[in-house]
Amino acid sequence: MKASRLAAAAALAGPAVLLLSAPAFAHVSVQPEGTAPKGGYATIGFKVPNERDNASTTKLEVVFPTDHPLASVMPQPVDGWKIEVTKSKLDKPLEVHGRKISEAVSKVTWTADGKGIEPGYFQKFPVSVGALPEDTDRLVFKALQTYSNKEVVRWIEVPQEGQEEPDNPAPVLELTAASDHGHGTPAKDTKAAEGAKGAENAARSTAADASKSGSDTVARVLGVAGIVVGAAGVAFGVLAGRKRTAA
Repeated sequence: MKASRLAAAAALAGPAVLLLSAPAFAHVSVQPEGTAPKGGYATIGFKVPNERDNASTTKLEVVFPTDHPLASVMPQPVDGWKIEVTKSKLDKPLEVHGRKISEAVSKVTWTADGKGIEPGYFQKFPVSVGALPEDTDRLVFKALQTYSNKEVVRWIEVPQEGQEEPDNPAPVLELTAASDHGHGTPAKDTKAAEGAKGAENAARSTAADASKSGSDTVARVLGVAGIVVGAAGVAFGVLAGRKRTAA
């Protein structure tokens, strides 16, 4: 009897434990749309869930890495949010496409015009970035999440390999191996390009066949013309012989 009561209590307590522990997994994170290849470009999205029941998220500040500065950072407009891009001078200028860049984006701030992210919802903030560094496997973006009740949650703790995730982990972007499609070309675009290349090769083959066919036609015409000229010569010779015999 006692064992059955304990089992029932555990069954009732299980969902409660899950509900209490769920917010621990709901933190600001960053993920690429597709892949984020080293040396290439990618569109990344900062996912911001609301962890409070009585307040809305009204501001997000994302600090970009200074140890691996990004030459190109372009946020996508988000309805209901004002975007501010902050740039800073670089200690060591970047060289991109033969051009030196002395400053780079150090922070992007999204501020809600209205209610922001209400309880029970999340919002994504897309940003196009590049060129991604080739000498690291990940980029760390520290973030500050501000609520309508003035509370600020600092997602700035850098996760360490082999250790438990910290209470307030910073968003981490995992980079993939460099590829030929440095600008994050989707697979369907690659297939389209391959199809276009195949069509181009087929067109060239058809043109070559047409050219060859044209050459064969010319050769046939010249052959027929030669036969006609030869026949005319024979006829002329016969007539000339008859005239001499008659004389």
